[in-house]
Amino acid sequence: MAAADTPLLMLNAPLVASRLGYPDLSGLDLLELFAFVHPARFMVPTPKGLARALGLEEPSGDDKVPQLLQEAAEALLATCESADWAEREGAWTALQSLVRMSWPWATLLTPRIRKPDRAERWLFAKLPEWEEAAERPQPAQVVLGEAAVVSRLAELTGAGAEARPTQQDYAREASRMFAPRQGQGQPHVVLAQAGTGTGKTFGYLAPSSLWAEQSGGTVWVSTYTKALQRQLRRESRRAFPASRNGKPPVVVRKGRENYLCLLNLEDALQGGFAGRAAILAQLVARWAAYSQDGDMIGGDLPGWLGTLFRKRGIAALTDQRGECVYAGCPHYRKCFIERAARASADAELVIANHALVMVNAARGRDAAQRPTRIVFDEGHHVFEAADSTFSAALTGAETIELRRWVIGPEGKSRGRRRGLSARLADVASYDEEGERAISQAREAAEALPSEGWLARVVEGTPSGPLEELLSAARALAYARDESGGQEAGYGLETEIAQLDGGFIEVAGRAQEALEALRKPLVRLGLRLEAIVEDGPDWLDGPARARIEGARSAIGWRSDLIAGWIALLARLGGPGDPDFVDWIAVERSDGREWDVGLHRHYLDPMKPFANAVLAPSHGVMMTSATLRDGDDWQSAVERSGAPHLDIAPRLFTADSPFDYASQAEVLIVTDVPKGDIPALAAAYGRLIEASGGGALGLFTAIRRLRAVYGRIADRLARGGLPLFAQHVDPIDTGTLVDIFRDDPRASLLGTDALRDGVDVPGDSLRLVVMEQVPWPKPSILHRARRLAGGGSAYDDRIIRARLAQAFGRLIRSAGDKGHFVVLSSAFPSRLLSAFPAGTPIRRVTLDVALQSVGASVSGRESAQTPREGIS
Repeated sequence: MAAADTPLLMLNAPLVASRLGYPDLSGLDLLELFAFVHPARFMVPTPKGLARALGLEEPSGDDKVPQLLQEAAEALLATCESADWAEREGAWTALQSLVRMSWPWATLLTPRIRKPDRAERWLFAKLPEWEEAAERPQPAQVVLGEAAVVSRLAELTGAGAEARPTQQDYAREASRMFAPRQGQGQPHVVLAQAGTGTGKTFGYLAPSSLWAEQSGGTVWVSTYTKALQRQLRRESRRAFPASRNGKPPVVVRKGRENYLCLLNLEDALQGGFAGRAAILAQLVARWAAYSQDGDMIGGDLPGWLGTLFRKRGIAALTDQRGECVYAGCPHYRKCFIERAARASADAELVIANHALVMVNAARGRDAAQRPTRIVFDEGHHVFEAADSTFSAALTGAETIELRRWVIGPEGKSRGRRRGLSARLADVASYDEEGERAISQAREAAEALPSEGWLARVVEGTPSGPLEELLSAARALAYARDESGGQEAGYGLETEIAQLDGGFIEVAGRAQEALEALRKPLVRLGLRLEAIVEDGPDWLDGPARARIEGARSAIGWRSDLIAGWIALLARLGGPGDPDFVDWIAVERSDGREWDVGLHRHYLDPMKPFANAVLAPSHGVMMTSATLRDGDDWQSAVERSGAPHLDIAPRLFTADSPFDYASQAEVLIVTDVPKGDIPALAAAYGRLIEASGGGALGLFTAIRRLRAVYGRIADRLARGGLPLFAQHVDPIDTGTLVDIFRDDPRASLLGTDALRDGVDVPGDSLRLVVMEQVPWPKPSILHRARRLAGGGSAYDDRIIRARLAQAFGRLIRSAGDKGHFVVLSSAFPSRLLSAFPAGTPIRRVTLDVALQSVGASVSGRESAQTPREGIS
């Protein structure tokens, strides 16, 4: 109550409120002040991180933190009075808006920030404009010499670095993908497994930079995690110049939903956001003026900023729904997304993610910009990325988004959302057939689910053919459920098979409704194509770009609807062996949030091979866990190469680490499965024995939360802070930053942390898995298991997950640690997941605690002796 009534100085108010169990806590949050004073500057949001960012003395203990917070507040406020404050421009203007919003820091900042002599330019006036560039010629056909590749590698690793023959071999093998292609649809494919510590990043950047320099072409490097993207951006600076011909040779590309949409920001600043969200908009505007590229998710926007404000404020400032009006936007020439797209067309290296590369290859607007030389780092994730990209989901959430895109705002909805007719008003006034197609599409979209669809479906009162289909699907899923309601927190699934006549009849009406929508959209796309080709008088450059963008969006949604129609068309008939179809009711925490029909390829590498591999000239897939033990078969199958009758080149480089002396695997045999108190006690004691520095991996969020709730307070009282995904109001990237920054901190998480964490050094010295990571027994998994060899298929998946989790432990030559699995039923056939030579023991929890504790004691005694110990 005292904290609620007093404007306290805090660091990360939502986290403090979460820990105190008082959600309405508010006050003077130093993170908000830091974001205002130093936008686009990295800071770990902890007391030590704040001290380092401001050049203050780090607190030696929790009792010193209150003094630090006061010193940090004064340092930040004093910066605003300094003549050399680098981020002064725009601060006074933003502060005037924040004063009106009663931002807690505004009254303290007002006397510190003087009014500028001249009016400050508005953000949208001072952002630079991108420029059109001439189309690049196709790259020259060059052959990279092995000596030149090794020489370039030596330049990247540095003059004083020791030559590593394995890394040189890897670089030579990577260069094979750049050889001239000899047949259409026959790219050079290289599969390279390189153990942790091989130096694979420079290994493929060396030939990539050499080829780009000699050929004038672009190399795409694709990752699965944002952490690796950030690492690549740093390390690529050694391989490529800062600029070439006035342009950046290295560009990071992500999906549109990652970038700040300037039109959404303008709407938010002019009243679209209210309350705390309006303060967020002002802080984001401050950041936008200093951002390198406008990347809000994993870029230079502090990951913790959005979590300081309730609701999805950050997401609302991006283009989540593909509603961009392109050249119709007043900020089109300054758009961060368009700038990144054009920069990548001229770049030598584009750093992207697997999903974007696949989408760009499958439906990119400009064929000339589609990647043709691609390095898939974290290549073991290509299969699941393809699985997601080339799937279809006819769900309530997807269909209502389509309705909003076609119709626009309905009822009392706010915001700047626009329907097709508003976005293409000039086309409608010019082209009678185009106007008719827009009108017919809008009319047909009325059959799609509308606001409140889920409540109507649950109550059994659906409105329209699509809601009737969703209602029938939900009823069927519940009718066939065999869980007895025991797993209320999980979704329900049932395969699309043995359907009765009533369901097929409902599906037929839904199919007709989708056909009625798709036909006018296809006609509208053809009319837009004709307008672009005819070139009427009003079709200037911006109008042409806007219509081209609309054509692309319409084409994408027409294909989306076609996929739904194909799914419904096969109901009641024979199954297609290439696909797996099922119905799902999505639930979380006992609450339903979506219902629908799903279709996935049995082997998603088939469309991947046609859309991504076939048009490419060279592709490399690399990872520390690409193959299964010594067997390449599954890796080759999951590359897509067999679908093009290509035999890929295979290369293996073992890790240089001495796992026999650096690591130990402990399989604990006396923690009963399903016993949450025993599981929590084991985690707590292991973290205490290691003195923190533990990464706990869970296969279920429910168990993670239960364990966290039982041990967090006890550990914190012992000076061992514990953080957790799905518990702490902090994004995953920031959680990892905090964990990396504090050797006594520990982190609990799920799959995202199994191979998205790179924490070398003493901050990570213990990895604990709650159990063997068995695959979730879904309908899709069952079908692939049947086609992939039964239990052998499961074993490959489990070994890969174990290898990825173990790979978090030893990241550098000086690392040491333990990998603990709390499972008495750990099959011996899975032990090959761990590197050869790694000691593996089956022990009781007490023995495991002794081993972990002895390792910590040995490490401490090897460091500077404590006082009183000789």
